[in-house]
Amino acid sequence: MCALSEQDGRDESGREGPGPAPRPSQVADLKLHLDRELERIGTQLRALADAKDRLQGLLDAVLAISGELDLSAVLRRIVTTAMDLVGARYGALGVLHESGEYLKEFVTAGLSEEERSALSGVPFPHGRGVLGLLIQDPEPLRVENIPAHPSSAGFPPGHPPMRTLLGVAVTVRGEIYGDLYLSERNDGRPFNREDEDVVVALAGAAGIAIENARLFGQVRDSAERFQRLLLPALPDLNPFEAATVYRPASRPSRLGGDWYDAMVLPDDTVGVAIGDVGGHDLDAAAAMARIHSMLRALLYDRRTPPSEVLVQLDRTLQATADVPVTTVCLARMEPHENGWMLRWSTAGHFPPLLITPDLETEYLDAEPGVPLGVSTGMERPDHTHELPAGSILLFFTDGLVEHHAHSIDEGLTALADLAATHAERPLTEFVRVLADHHPSDGQDDMALLALRIPAGTRCPEPRPPGEPAV
Repeated sequence: MCALSEQDGRDESGREGPGPAPRPSQVADLKLHLDRELERIGTQLRALADAKDRLQGLLDAVLAISGELDLSAVLRRIVTTAMDLVGARYGALGVLHESGEYLKEFVTAGLSEEERSALSGVPFPHGRGVLGLLIQDPEPLRVENIPAHPSSAGFPPGHPPMRTLLGVAVTVRGEIYGDLYLSERNDGRPFNREDEDVVVALAGAAGIAIENARLFGQVRDSAERFQRLLLPALPDLNPFEAATVYRPASRPSRLGGDWYDAMVLPDDTVGVAIGDVGGHDLDAAAAMARIHSMLRALLYDRRTPPSEVLVQLDRTLQATADVPVTTVCLARMEPHENGWMLRWSTAGHFPPLLITPDLETEYLDAEPGVPLGVSTGMERPDHTHELPAGSILLFFTDGLVEHHAHSIDEGLTALADLAATHAERPLTEFVRVLADHHPSDGQDDMALLALRIPAGTRCPEPRPPGEPAV
């Protein structure tokens, strides 16, 4: 056995030995150092994970905001998204007045029903106090104690207590559009620099989303105005009472092909038409204008049943124009004994809905004809139905009842129930309620025309002497 030298760690033959054993204090120091390094590495990994989560959350938030096209929805989504990113309990977005001196709109989120009730009747803030600091200076603002801040103007009665604030300006095309405010982190801590950075980044994307929504709104308004210019103003249909509604699709910039029309015909009957051209673009709107105008001329000129008018319309269209497939319901209200008879024909369109004075509903289902633009060689049937005095006859397009998640029968049933519930309202209010609470998903434009059937028939106006009867 060789012995180790205590001085140099060599054995008697001069070879290196294992060296002296480390002292306990050295082992403890080494373990402490390793623990600290592991803790530091763990902290860095957690920070990296948090940063990754925040970046992913910011990306998701930007995509969510950019997916909205309605301006009011965009503003609310900006507020709720910012709250989620930093874990804030309350949020608001104040939209600046054109003068840039005060807030003209204030979109809030996070208030409970009780808190909203407590603030009912209290006007929204217009940018006084701490909120006004961002109006004066659009640099990011962090406040740890709102009541103690020199600019604080206090809270109105019923306002929930708030101490912390993070404010960031939102710019659109280089101009201040409004200010995004967040208050009270869920963990009770004040907002930090990381919170500020992520909200500043969100505000940059929010400005782009707001501008997109504003542009889409302008396009939508122009499209709706163009569409309404193509629709007629109904003449006096005495003794019938009539009311109409047209609503564009909920998706902005979508032109539609829905239309309605009604007129008093030379033989003292009343003609009604409602139709829907396939497509949702400028071509569909242009085709609608052509079909509508041609049908109006044929209906007024001919004394034939509706089916024959549709046959002639279909032949003329296919011979003179390239138009999309179109559905139409064409009807005449004809005097019948002491009342009125409905005579109608459909080209692939929904039948009218009859609501009787005792609030019974009935779809006037009958054999439909094929839509326009399909075939001119197929027979188009006519149908008749007596119309009780005081009843309502509703013509409508599919945008009122179609829903991607429900069957068309469910939509029709829901419409009939809705119509029966509100049939005793004034007719203009009746059609507005149907359009406001329609059972469809709102993805298509909708047109409604309602007639209230009078008691008795039209009294022909006296003709000047010598004028022949039609």
